[in-house]
Amino acid sequence: MSEPISYFNEVRRKLVHLSSLWMPTVMLVFAKYRWYLAVFFGLLLVGNLLVEHAYASGKHPAMNKLYDRFFGGMLRFEVKPGMWVISGGPYVFASACLSLVLFVPWIAASGMTAMLLGDTAAALIGRRFGRIKTVNGKSLEGVIAFIIASSIGIFIISCIVGVPGVKIWMIVLAALAGSLVELFEKQLHVDDNFSIPVAVGAFLLFLV
Repeated sequence: MSEPISYFNEVRRKLVHLSSLWMPTVMLVFAKYRWYLAVFFGLLLVGNLLVEHAYASGKHPAMNKLYDRFFGGMLRFEVKPGMWVISGGPYVFASACLSLVLFVPWIAASGMTAMLLGDTAAALIGRRFGRIKTVNGKSLEGVIAFIIASSIGIFIISCIVGVPGVKIWMIVLAALAGSLVELFEKQLHVDDNFSIPVAVGAFLLFLV
């Protein structure tokens, strides 16, 4: 594994992360087309994997140059010729697809939003202000930032949709579940871009 990326590139990385908020937005706007959206995200997953495989092969110089221009410095692993390292992108598409299969659209959108906002807050706040270390080198400040940011995201969605019976403690508990999945990512051996939406969605499905 390469050295940790700079804070500047971490910010760039998380801005790309936040740009994926279009996904939960689409889930809410086109909620009645749930199954079509699941297929759509599945196709994006396949396309993303093909692009990253082509990049790793080194056989497409023009595409590699464009990819490096936009994402250079943001990859946590140094990709060498012939080495295929899957980024977080395919896991995001996979979680969107699976969430729509498992949950109703507002829960799927809540799980995705919790992951996108929470993971961003945890990384940026944790790296800049983190002082109290927990497990896997992650800070308590980052964990708290995750819970607050993801709770706000879920709360906003529940208000927009007008879901009856949703309580603040339910939202916070679901956000806490997501933060624990993110915290113990190494032990779970599952990318948190995939596991967080599923964990948050499962808790919301059980609690609401």
